[in-house]
Amino acid sequence: QAGSHPYFNLPDFTQPSPPSTPPSLPSNQRCRLSDATKGLLVALLGGGLPAGFVGPFSRMAYQASHLPSLELLMCRCLFHLPIALLLKLRGDPLLGPPDARGRACLHAVLNVLSIGCAYSAVQVVPVGNAATVRKGSSTVCSALLALCLESQGLSGYDWCGLLGSTVGLIIIVGPGLGTLQEGTTGLYTALGYVLAFLGGMALSLGLLVYRSLHFPSCLPTVAFLFGLVGLLGSVPGVFVLQTPVLPNDPLSWSCVGAVGILALVSFVCVSYAVTKAHPALVCAVLHSEVVVALMLQYYVLYEAVAPSDIMGAGVVLGSIAIITAQNFSCKSETKLES
Repeated sequence: QAGSHPYFNLPDFTQPSPPSTPPSLPSNQRCRLSDATKGLLVALLGGGLPAGFVGPFSRMAYQASHLPSLELLMCRCLFHLPIALLLKLRGDPLLGPPDARGRACLHAVLNVLSIGCAYSAVQVVPVGNAATVRKGSSTVCSALLALCLESQGLSGYDWCGLLGSTVGLIIIVGPGLGTLQEGTTGLYTALGYVLAFLGGMALSLGLLVYRSLHFPSCLPTVAFLFGLVGLLGSVPGVFVLQTPVLPNDPLSWSCVGAVGILALVSFVCVSYAVTKAHPALVCAVLHSEVVVALMLQYYVLYEAVAPSDIMGAGVVLGSIAIITAQNFSCKSETKLES
């Protein structure tokens, strides 16, 4: 037979060849997202984008029924309290383990102070400018605190992205700072910017404290404590400092519910993201909140957006792209052979 000779050992072309399949990577070379990439994506999609809707919805609730800021904070904190049921089902203490209880409560107090300063600032400063100053100060303070206290450095691309996002925020808020009036009005406006800056500092401190918490039910515990501390602080304040209002129109109730749900989602996602990525990078990615708020301000609230706002928003988006692209890396999964 001709096929038995080595020179005539040719393939049989009369039989159909099996379909070709693309080569698959070995199990130990499959690519998965790094922890930093996961944290930044969660901060962008789950933290910054939902938070961008909170400001416009708060403005709509105020315009519809003149809902006070402390009452809105109180309603927002109510959405955090049902997390106690999850902690009870898991058998975890509501206030956290004894050795970390103080830091968990400190984290809640710092977050409540941050939001309280933000709500107070928007009463005398435009909403977009107050959010811009708060996010900018949180980014700068997070970078400095992480560098000094945790000795956690950043790459050149990260510093470039941080600088670009800060410049974008300055472009947005700069014209407002340059037109401060003299007298009492200008003093109150300057005080509003100071409160917004202090709110950003409190936010960065809260993120740093959260990174020091290490126990299994850390995330639901701090979420519940935020609602508890915020409720204990806002309920007396709304009756002493402001006049409570009971909304009687569906729009106000819808806005209050949307604010509570979106703020809770943003809180959980940011708390998760800061354990995976550098806190300064997380705060920089959260600048997307300002861009979303500006878009809703123009298309939903029909408020004017200055050319400097559009230019600054573009710089912020470019900086977020630099930070995300630089940290978008993969890790090879390795299996331990026994």
